[in-house]
Amino acid sequence: MISVEEALDILKKNVLRSTIEEVDLSQALDLILAEDLTSPINMPPFDNSAMDGYALNMIQASTSFEIIGEIQAGSKGDITLESNQAVRIFTGALVPKTANTVIQQEWAKVEGNQLTFDREIETNKNIRREGEQIKAGAVAMKKGQLLNPAAIGFLAGLGIEKVNVYSSPKVAVYCTGDELIEAGNTLEPGQIYESNGKMLIASLAKYGFHNTSLHKLPDDFNLTYEALNKGIKENDIVLVSGGISVGDYDYVGKAFQKIGVEEVFYKVKQKPGKPLFAGNTKDTFVFGLPGNPASTLSCFYNFVLPYLNQFKGGAFKGLRKVNLTFDGEYSKKGERAEFLKAIANENSVSLLGHQSSAMLDSFAISNCLIYIDKDIIEVKNGDTVPVFLID
Repeated sequence: MISVEEALDILKKNVLRSTIEEVDLSQALDLILAEDLTSPINMPPFDNSAMDGYALNMIQASTSFEIIGEIQAGSKGDITLESNQAVRIFTGALVPKTANTVIQQEWAKVEGNQLTFDREIETNKNIRREGEQIKAGAVAMKKGQLLNPAAIGFLAGLGIEKVNVYSSPKVAVYCTGDELIEAGNTLEPGQIYESNGKMLIASLAKYGFHNTSLHKLPDDFNLTYEALNKGIKENDIVLVSGGISVGDYDYVGKAFQKIGVEEVFYKVKQKPGKPLFAGNTKDTFVFGLPGNPASTLSCFYNFVLPYLNQFKGGAFKGLRKVNLTFDGEYSKKGERAEFLKAIANENSVSLLGHQSSAMLDSFAISNCLIYIDKDIIEVKNGDTVPVFLID
């Protein structure tokens, strides 16, 4: 059995890498850029007005201007302003080359075609200059950048239609057990509603992994082997919830052996989630997750998520870690590291009840996990503890 830190280090060194593909920018959300992108244009592509108002050719301390026209956004704006002339202009409209300032309409007084202002005005105001945001040929976005909505909007504004990205991993989720049934059916004695699979699919989607599928495995070795053998051949990453232990009806480990999955590690000195398995074939990485719901989700956050992020071209990074002041008292039993469901505020963190690996109700309202190292036995009120934030 290895430590949490050893398991993470081993995983980081065994990440299989995603392939690179060209996709339409509209399909690139949550993917990671696989190359530096340079801007094909200046942005803005022309001098434009930062607000609705008046563009002026202001000579010295002019106080009165002649209005000679109007420029709206999208028009060519091919107007030449002589000294102390002005045009009505709107936000985003092209500023004439002969204008040297734009003054907001709230300051303006208009009588006929004569324009004055109720306060002192200055040159070089409220003009967004050509290339002010980025020059043509400059690096617009670097390799490794996550393409979030703002990034997609920025690149679209530069006229970029397609990007090379690390492809989204194809992830298959398998849940084991004849006792699992779907919601909508009546529970018979010994049955429970399936939840881990739906929880994992939702977790994957939350962090930008949408190329997923969900499957159920019966308590039958041959059927388990056939399903997993097919899934490992067809997916980049396989997550199996339950069936990895050594019970009479735990067939997942045996199926992995027959398929030829090479063990990376098995069992981590942690609570919850000790029976965590990681392994790979030539082209696919496999996680055998514990069957208890809180154990499954804890292992996803702490081990699967950083693996997935590095696989698709990012850093080996899971939940964001901060240090907070512990509010309460806690004594750890045993020598395993612990991940505890908790509520964090700006400066402190406190434990929730129902820490059992079988209970999700407290996980549903938690916003973080407190990490208690294997060497720490007791945490006192006011101690500083590492906390992983669930965004």
